[in-house]
Amino acid sequence: MNPENRMPKNNDHAFEPTGVWTVEPSGRLGNLIGQYATLYAFAKRHGHQAYILPYMHSALSKIFKIKLPVINREVADRIPWKTFRIYNNWMSEEYYNISGQYVKLSGYPFSWTFYHHLKEEILKEFTFHEFIREESNAYLADIRGNKTNTTFIGIHVRRGDYVDIMLKSKKGVLASKKYLDKAMEYFRKKYTNPLFVVTSNDLVWCKSNINNSLGDVYFIGDGKEGSPGRDFALLVHCNHTIMTIGTFGLYAAYLAGGETIYLTNYTLPDFPRVTRFKYETIFLPEWIGIPADLSPLLRKD
Repeated sequence: MNPENRMPKNNDHAFEPTGVWTVEPSGRLGNLIGQYATLYAFAKRHGHQAYILPYMHSALSKIFKIKLPVINREVADRIPWKTFRIYNNWMSEEYYNISGQYVKLSGYPFSWTFYHHLKEEILKEFTFHEFIREESNAYLADIRGNKTNTTFIGIHVRRGDYVDIMLKSKKGVLASKKYLDKAMEYFRKKYTNPLFVVTSNDLVWCKSNINNSLGDVYFIGDGKEGSPGRDFALLVHCNHTIMTIGTFGLYAAYLAGGETIYLTNYTLPDFPRVTRFKYETIFLPEWIGIPADLSPLLRKD
């Protein structure tokens, strides 16, 4: 049977004659959000219908009211896909004219240049379920208590596997105590009653390195990545964001809006990945970058 005459079993959308595009889901929550957003924008740019595979739907639909139709895996396995891997994390020339009716994107895209022209549509795709939104707002209301004129700043500190990755590569660093102090001081000076909500996969490190002398910092979760959806939703429901590295914090900041402070220049210039990575196409122009301290790497060299 011709695949374009087949219909996914779990939705009512027949395949359009203009073709079917999808993306191979890889990685965790942040990666999946980037892949979904890029698929949405690329398929629309080229005039094709975007479908997502069951794994992506299962992971994202637990949190968001995503709207793209799902293609049955059995059907997907019979389609003669043209695989197109996204290497560069910016809208390079070859991405403007991708040919093929049945295209499967792959890779780890996370550049705003892919989809930011459709920002309002992308934000709607990542609308939280009501129960998640209510839970997040209830938590923030609880820590606000009787305080007035409060401003919530979400902080995501990525460590975990990145501690070894950065150490072994010797080409990059993680966010330091100095970086977090400087970022938090920016918000403490700007707002009357800032409250900081910290999520991380290493809360032990956070509690030892984040200044809470004013009692305005709240550490949430178990630090073991046990509830990424809840942690992500809390970050998005904050007014502003301090991120470190990784797509989890990147997309929390993007969906939250507001001001974002990010760690920049955290790899040495000769790190091979830099050839396919540009800080200016990863972080929005209006975000505030604080350069990382690379002295530990320079001393090792």
